[in-house]
Amino acid sequence: MILRGAGGGGPVEAIGSGVRLLVHVQPRAARSEVIGLHGEALKLRITAPPVGGAANVAVVELLAKQLGIPRSRITITSGHTSRRKQVLVEGCTPEEARRRLGIGAN
Repeated sequence: MILRGAGGGGPVEAIGSGVRLLVHVQPRAARSEVIGLHGEALKLRITAPPVGGAANVAVVELLAKQLGIPRSRITITSGHTSRRKQVLVEGCTPEEARRRLGIGAN
C-alpha cells in the first residue's frame, strides 16, 4: 500500500514494522532541510557533498532529526550513489512519517 501526501506525490510505503520512503536528494545546499515533494519523491536538501558517502550520512541524520528517531533505525536500502534513494525507517507508521515530514494528507 502506498500512501501519498497532499498533491498526489511523495510515496510513503508501509512495510513490516516501519515505512519505506522514496527521497530525492539535492547535495551541497545552503542548509539541510526537507523541502516537500519532487514528483513521486520527498525532496531533501543537504549541505554535504555527494562524495565519500557524506551525502548519505547527511540524509540519515536529517531524516532522524525530522522523524524524532535514532539514526540506527534508518537505512538507505538503494540509491547509495544516486540522488534518488529508497530509505527504510523502522518503528514508524506511515501516518506519523507523513506528519513529521510535512507531507500529510488533507
